[in-house]
Amino acid sequence: MSAVAPMEALLAEKLPDGPGWQYEPKWDGFRCIAVRRGKTVELWSKSGKPLGRYFPEVEAMFASLKASSFTIDGELLIERGGELSFDALQMRLHPAESRVRKLAAETPAMFMAFDLLAIGRSNLAGKPLSERRERLEQMMAAEQSPALRLSPATLDRSEALDWLKRTGGALDGVIAKRLDQSYKLGERAMAKVKQRRTADCVVGGFRYGKNGGTVGSLLLGLYDGKGLLNHVGFTSSIAAKDREAWTNELETLIGPPGFTGDAPGGPSRWSTERSTRWEPLKPSIVVEVLYDQVTGDRFRHGTKLLRRRPDKAPAQCTMEQLRHPLTPAELKQLIGK
Repeated sequence: MSAVAPMEALLAEKLPDGPGWQYEPKWDGFRCIAVRRGKTVELWSKSGKPLGRYFPEVEAMFASLKASSFTIDGELLIERGGELSFDALQMRLHPAESRVRKLAAETPAMFMAFDLLAIGRSNLAGKPLSERRERLEQMMAAEQSPALRLSPATLDRSEALDWLKRTGGALDGVIAKRLDQSYKLGERAMAKVKQRRTADCVVGGFRYGKNGGTVGSLLLGLYDGKGLLNHVGFTSSIAAKDREAWTNELETLIGPPGFTGDAPGGPSRWSTERSTRWEPLKPSIVVEVLYDQVTGDRFRHGTKLLRRRPDKAPAQCTMEQLRHPLTPAELKQLIGK
């Protein structure tokens, strides 16, 4: 069996309105297409790489279902301590099979299904979403595995907007799909909306740009409950016309203490001495940044610089700003556990 290219989504500013739309949570997990043909089960990532060796318990779950031939699109998720943990998913991508097996037993993954491309001899990819969803619900009703979940869906935009308000932990946003649309393999044929999340951060250090001379990125920090400034991410979205002024100001602030808690990491095999070198700063500049997701108390990706916050004291920039995952009660409500 070969990999299936999943249908993807285009980022939109707001949820589309009007008749003919179905809304679904956008889960913060690993996108996965599961294919079973008889005794053979394969799990494919969004990029077309096999995932089965990293999630043997999910492979075994699909092999035990009543349906013996199907192709399902969904998301791999791991619940840990009443929360969905992206860190736990990343830990599975380990080269040692013994380590993967140990983690699979300790923190088993679940599969959140949201589309059905084929079942039995029926190829559903060319059918409208309304029909695919009905067949998916029928299949799920016939199966009893607790590790296989049906992702919520609604035609009510107000309900979808409520999901959007709760993004930032288990949810990464909301997806909108046309009910009359077929499954567009490998195409961006859906809409996704993410909640704007901002944080006020202390600039605890900076790195010069590749060509030297002017700032390349600001290193961002937040204070924890012990009063320590922890490095939580960076922003490099400084307008070219502003870099010289930023550099002149930052260079006057070079000096301790910089980050007093977690500091920027050391070199890796992909970095050079220059790319890891950073300058510590006295904590006086506060900036507001736009971010998407948080993993392990850090921004998962680079952030967007929105503005300076001269009205805010550095000590007010605390870790409490970061969105926490859904509570166990909210998680239970969404995944139907």
